[in-house]
Amino acid sequence: MQAYLFVHFKEKTTPDGEQVYFGLSKDGFHWEEVNGGNPVLWTYYGDKGVRDFTITRCEGNGKFYIFATDLSLSYGMRNQYHGSWDEIGRNGSKCFSVWESDNLVDWTEQRLAKIGDENFGCLWAPDIIYDRENGDYLLHWSSSHSCNNYGRKGIYYSRTKDFKEFSAPEVLYRKEDSGVIDSAIYEENGWYYMFVKSEGNPEKIILLRSAHAAGPYERVEAFDESMEAVESGLYEAPTAVKLEDGRWCLFLDYYGVPGAGQGYVPFVADSLADGHFVRSDSSFDFPYGFKHGTILTISMEEYDRIKSHNWSDKGYV
Repeated sequence: MQAYLFVHFKEKTTPDGEQVYFGLSKDGFHWEEVNGGNPVLWTYYGDKGVRDFTITRCEGNGKFYIFATDLSLSYGMRNQYHGSWDEIGRNGSKCFSVWESDNLVDWTEQRLAKIGDENFGCLWAPDIIYDRENGDYLLHWSSSHSCNNYGRKGIYYSRTKDFKEFSAPEVLYRKEDSGVIDSAIYEENGWYYMFVKSEGNPEKIILLRSAHAAGPYERVEAFDESMEAVESGLYEAPTAVKLEDGRWCLFLDYYGVPGAGQGYVPFVADSLADGHFVRSDSSFDFPYGFKHGTILTISMEEYDRIKSHNWSDKGYV
């Protein structure tokens, strides 16, 4: 029997929201907070806040890695970014925050991995997919770039085998008529499927697919029909997981209202190839505040270890 770990942050105006939170589920439908709804890990370097998590289990060494956007709106928007999203887009962090673990409960202290050079703006929303053709990992993210004067964002990628050394960034995907952000890639039957948020035409989540992890990617038109009833400009941060019965659940982060109304909304499909996702709110329940994260499939042993762990016994938590 498999269980699920959700690594996320909370949309709060105080710095404790932009830290590492865990959620757990035995079935992917009903979720509970870990550590009493308090952070399990804290940031002390870079912007001293983190958002937009991804977590992966390395096939080579069995370790777990969390990557996150190095950004604190609580501190930075009031301070070095002068209240400007454009300032973040041009001068935000060129690093990702990283944690490592052998068992999902004992984590290294935060470190910063510099991936972007001086031509990049802030590096947003990392995600990781194993590339079976190349035997390495594709770390991908969204960013603005000096090539178009930090205008429409694109999706970039870098390769790594050990999560310490990374290749020079390359373009993974650009959309001609709008920026794209929040990429999430999954493999099914030898095909790679990438969900991204299109920032226009439409201002919704779109789905692409490719025979190769690094592309080229083409649009899956059937998925657009699934998104017809979803309001434009109110959903972002797609993340998906394959359930134990073989179906896929796609979660979209709803940010259309302030406060407790925000959070993930589930959509279920028989397969990624089919592309037909059905909204399924009534089947799911989440604690308040699950924001922009990633779901990792775990064992019941790992579930029990996380749930029973005393997170307050760490000196840095």
